[in-house]
Amino acid sequence: MEKITSTLRVRMSAKDAHYGGNLVDGAHMLHLFGDVATELLIKADGDEGLFCAYDNVEFLAPVYAGDYIEACGEIVSFGNTSRKMVFEARKVIVSRPDISASAADVLPEPIVVCRASGTCVTPKECKRK
Repeated sequence: MEKITSTLRVRMSAKDAHYGGNLVDGAHMLHLFGDVATELLIKADGDEGLFCAYDNVEFLAPVYAGDYIEACGEIVSFGNTSRKMVFEARKVIVSRPDISASAADVLPEPIVVCRASGTCVTPKECKRK
């Protein structure tokens, strides 16, 4: 079967910052993974399906307002209705408030900020592919 992947790139805004110092909460990365999972299920089954559970989540580096995050995922196995997925979020552009309010740098190498794996389900009656 052909590999099914999805990638989203978004800028973290001031409204995404949850803690002091413009720190974005880790749960925001899981929100991005949910959007990636939805696209993966649409590609695989023609339906948004349902996210059942994460079986592993690792927060590896901080994310701040102004950073650009690339969230990607892949379906790694298929059951009857279940789809096992892996996710990774990488910081690709970093905000530089130490220089000015609008300064930012493209990182030479992305920084992995979060990894996760989980299971989604597309009910049989909803599958169109």
